[in-house]
Amino acid sequence: MSKQNNSFMTILAIGSIPLILVLGNSMLIPVLPKMKSELDISQFQVSLIITVFSVGAAISIPVLGYLSDRFTRKAVIIPALIAYGTGGLLAGAAAAWFKDPYMWIMAGRVLQGIGAAGTAPIAMALTGDLFKGGQQSRVLGLVEASNGFGKVVSPIIGSLLALLFWYAAFFAFPVFCLLSILLTIFFIHEKKKKKEPPPVGTYVKGLFSVFKQEGRWLFTAYLAGATCLFTLFGILFYISDVLEKTYHTDGVLKGGILAIPLLFMTITSYVTGSKIGKKMPLMKKLIVIGFILMTVSFATLVFFEKLIPFIAILAISSIGTGLVLPCVNSFITGSVETTRRGFVTSLYGSVRFLGVAIGPPIYGWLMEWSRAGMFLSTASLTLLVGLLCMVMIHVKNENPSTKMGGSLFKPLELKTE
Repeated sequence: MSKQNNSFMTILAIGSIPLILVLGNSMLIPVLPKMKSELDISQFQVSLIITVFSVGAAISIPVLGYLSDRFTRKAVIIPALIAYGTGGLLAGAAAAWFKDPYMWIMAGRVLQGIGAAGTAPIAMALTGDLFKGGQQSRVLGLVEASNGFGKVVSPIIGSLLALLFWYAAFFAFPVFCLLSILLTIFFIHEKKKKKEPPPVGTYVKGLFSVFKQEGRWLFTAYLAGATCLFTLFGILFYISDVLEKTYHTDGVLKGGILAIPLLFMTITSYVTGSKIGKKMPLMKKLIVIGFILMTVSFATLVFFEKLIPFIAILAISSIGTGLVLPCVNSFITGSVETTRRGFVTSLYGSVRFLGVAIGPPIYGWLMEWSRAGMFLSTASLTLLVGLLCMVMIHVKNENPSTKMGGSLFKPLELKTE
């Protein structure tokens, strides 16, 4: 196999890992109203099916991130994908054959969440290990686009599978996991670690040093990623409910409508990742512009209830999300040394998962409180986070030959290439 083909297959294998992660929630979004009626549970209980997955992942991610730094990325990714598929089998079997399936489905979802912890965040660290410079940003853009592509196709896949039976999506997870496992085994080749990993105490001390020096901009970047995922899944939860109750739309059409804003996000993520390189001032500018677009979109949605203009305005926020995420990913991945990259990117993944976890229940509560209040609160949040990014992320222009990254053990200003 030629080097170019091998590189393509490596990128394909890495891209399959976050794709699996996204299916875990997005594929179930269009099925939630049906799940609620079939299981005879409340709106809050059905939102927990998304939440427990994300909480399980958020708690597990730092541990798996550390293990991926201590051993290898593949040694974490492959067992994680196995756990993910097994959790899907448990949830599907419970729905199909158990008398009181809800708690068993929840247990399966927690297991899936633990498995998900070893997918996208570790894939980001792996990208940082295998690719450098502008190519690293391009591949990270592809990884985020793969994430977005998963969000686009998963509502449609979930809707199609639900035509068979409402819990069919659970049985699809192991199939997708198996494909990703095979790609990972055969096409991802990590370099052998030249020296022994540091003792736990030394490793933890180093991490404290990282966050002491870089915490201000790093936590702001974490918040930016979490906000994007929080608003995205919260709004998807809202749309899924409205399509069912107001427009009596179900099946593939519903999945297709849910996919429209996600498609805009995916295309924007891909283009952004391919263009930003290591241009740090441009990345900061795009992050701020992205949050401005999100703020304008959410504030304007108050005035639109008809479906077509609503989706058109919502697409503006999706473009904003597509600008923010690849830039944040590059900031975090490119400025962390290899020995701690797994933990720092995993902690970022953990915060993103928490955003996904709290989105549906909070938006469920906001929907009952006030539609206008829901959108104005969301707009206020995105405006605040955009302002924080503008103030907290400092970019210092230097000689063009200076490379970003290598280590976080540097002054607070991020260096630009």
